[in-house]
Amino acid sequence: MIVERDFSTTLLDWFGSNGRKNLPWHDSRDPYVIWISEIMLQQTQVATVIPYFRRFLERFPDIHTLAHASIDEVLHLWTGLGYYARGRNLHRAAQAIITRHGGHFPQTFEAVCALPGIGRSTAGAILAFAYGQQHPILDGNVKRVLARYHGVSGWPGIHAVEQRLWALAETHVPKVHVEEYTQAIMDLGAMVCRRTRPTCGSCPLNSNCVAFKQGNPSDYPGGAPRRALPVKQVQMILLRDRQGQVLLQQRPPVGIWGGLWGFPECDPAKDARSWCRTTYGLEIALDTPWPPLRHRFTHFRLDITPIPARLMRSNTKAMENTKTVWYNVHQPDVRGLATPVKQLLQQLRNLS
Repeated sequence: MIVERDFSTTLLDWFGSNGRKNLPWHDSRDPYVIWISEIMLQQTQVATVIPYFRRFLERFPDIHTLAHASIDEVLHLWTGLGYYARGRNLHRAAQAIITRHGGHFPQTFEAVCALPGIGRSTAGAILAFAYGQQHPILDGNVKRVLARYHGVSGWPGIHAVEQRLWALAETHVPKVHVEEYTQAIMDLGAMVCRRTRPTCGSCPLNSNCVAFKQGNPSDYPGGAPRRALPVKQVQMILLRDRQGQVLLQQRPPVGIWGGLWGFPECDPAKDARSWCRTTYGLEIALDTPWPPLRHRFTHFRLDITPIPARLMRSNTKAMENTKTVWYNVHQPDVRGLATPVKQLLQQLRNLS
């Protein structure tokens, strides 16, 4: 095996002239700023994250402002970034930092990992960037670099493969310049050792890379077992009152789109008019359904049939137990909205 010094020093030399150093979070050693960036970068491209990061930090410049904000405001700024559990966990973690750590971001690995939404790799990255602590990371980019360099076959979702990659990651972390090394290995995966069309000829590690020598980098790491994604269907009721306001309901705090606001959702097997009468005490008239929308999640696809409807009569008492609002599409307020809901609201705005 190549010794740690050869790998890390070669990578650090490459980073000195090739790495990314101008991203908006790079100039900060504030663990709060680094934490926000690391959470946003989970499963999301850098170019997508940058405007969200700037808006988020402008509104929530520190742990206290985030902890004392409403979850609606947090999710409102997260709208469109996806994986909304990350936003909910940021809010919960900020509150935990206030209560457990006096408002100061913790400096021990165990305490950071105990915060909602922070796993081993994210904790290692935060502590490396903020405090220069020696911790390995293993995000998607790093898994790919290590799997190719060492010829580790198999899907990293398999426990044994992941543990092998963690052991290799620990081997390579240098004792000094940890923050530069951490950024360097992520940059190499994002810029050179890409998932498709890697530029192996310009990689500083290619002389000892197993996959490069074999000529099969695309074989590493192994892919997840292929399976057909299930398709779920739902009717979204776009119900407007006489003032043109549309009914929105807040979803439960967990699960898909947890805590976000959206249109009432009716099972396609049920009659929408009867369902609204039973669920909300509302008498409605249905209009012609709009063309279906397909929204893709990681593990399934959701086919949405938007059904415009008009309110004919309401039972105020029946509505008391539902977390609903009549929403003015022309005066949007601060609340989290799922992407397809935001799109449908825009269509309603254009029609009225």
